[in-house]
Amino acid sequence: MNTGSDEPGEVAMADDEAENERALGSRAPEFVKARRALHVSWQVGVFVVGLAVVGAGVVMLPLPGPGWLVIFGGMAIWATEFVWAQLVLRWTKRKVTEATQRALDPKVRRRNIILTTIGLVIVAVLVGVYVWKFGFEMPWNIKE
Repeated sequence: MNTGSDEPGEVAMADDEAENERALGSRAPEFVKARRALHVSWQVGVFVVGLAVVGAGVVMLPLPGPGWLVIFGGMAIWATEFVWAQLVLRWTKRKVTEATQRALDPKVRRRNIILTTIGLVIVAVLVGVYVWKFGFEMPWNIKE
């Protein structure tokens, strides 16, 4: 695949991007796609299973459990059959990759460490003032 560039690295990068970008559309077996009624039934089944997984992930958000991971798993199930879910997953992967690269930047990491340290110092001072003034009493037990 030639992209019209004279740089050999750009051609290799374009080939890698082409391999990473799978074709959009249904990944159902060919015998399922060949029959319209079977294919619609297949899509309904994939949608229901994906909906159950996404629903479980939403329930896990406030409860213990890997909520976001399960939600993305449900989206991946939907992406086996629906183009809109494939596009959402591509966008999400791109944004996560960009955020990871930004977070690994030494300047950003240093800023985040400094802000976290300042936040922890403020919380420690507030807790210290509370303990100094009220002792180890819970706030709802203070009668003043």
